[in-house]
Amino acid sequence: MDFRHFDLNLIVVLDALLDERSVTGAARRLKTSQPTVSFSLQKLRDILGDPLFIRTAKGMEPTPRALEMRDAVRSVLATVEDQLLSARTFDPATSDIPVTVSTSDVGELVFLPKLLRHLRAIAPQMTVRSVTMGPQRLAEALAGGQVDLALGYFPDLAGGIYQQGLFEHSFACLVRGDHPTIGSTLSLEEFIQAEHAVVNAEGRSQEIFENEMQARGIHRRIALSTPHFMGMPLLIATSDLIVTVPKAVATAWIGRANLKMLPPPVTVPPIALKQFWHRRFHADPRGVWLRGVIADLFMGHDPSTAPDFAAALVSARADATP
Repeated sequence: MDFRHFDLNLIVVLDALLDERSVTGAARRLKTSQPTVSFSLQKLRDILGDPLFIRTAKGMEPTPRALEMRDAVRSVLATVEDQLLSARTFDPATSDIPVTVSTSDVGELVFLPKLLRHLRAIAPQMTVRSVTMGPQRLAEALAGGQVDLALGYFPDLAGGIYQQGLFEHSFACLVRGDHPTIGSTLSLEEFIQAEHAVVNAEGRSQEIFENEMQARGIHRRIALSTPHFMGMPLLIATSDLIVTVPKAVATAWIGRANLKMLPPPVTVPPIALKQFWHRRFHADPRGVWLRGVIADLFMGHDPSTAPDFAAALVSARADATP
């Protein structure tokens, strides 16, 4: 017969009859009526071409065909219960599945130190992999499971992508500590008259500041434009340049060079940092756990404001797998 037309509930009835050897007992076990069990038994007899059970003085005795089916029936029911109907769980304490996040270099500064410290405590066998990729490739990687989460500012992600806001992150200006014209405060006039360095990194967060400058009609004298953050502390500490960067970057550099951090002289919209995942993994226990960890660690709290943020960066980045 065509298996697609077979009612799997009949297997449940057959299993109960094999155990109880009684229509009444099977009905009681299945919490249904005797006529329902009798009807199911007749359907099984018609489908299999065998009486399956014969009434005797001892009760209903299974036929050889019914006994042959007993192990197969129990195996099918066990498979359905254990692999299809049982609640899926995830144990971070024993898992060695790597966590892959996509974030910018600024995102690494913001997210990795605290995340790594937390995972070392609750998931000691778990490694972290940080990657950077364009919006289209990232969307495909999230859908395919090659990337678990995107963390940061990703306004271009769409198409089956869920998102959850975490916190807002501001900008800061940096100049050398003994700058000849800029002291403990920064006026708009000083900001405009100074020569600027601009970082055009892969992340999109820097665009927020640049777009705000353009919208306000503020024209700066840009002496240096670079796609990299790495060399900026030394460049600023040994020149009269000023650079405006996400606050996490500025916080990480303070104390490592002759630098001072000042608030921008104009109000700039903060960066809304979020976590993003694909709907395919919305109910996946591992994905639910990981998103819960990120939410617990970062929702409503900018980690770059923590006192130990800068000190944690060196050890945290060393722990991350490439």
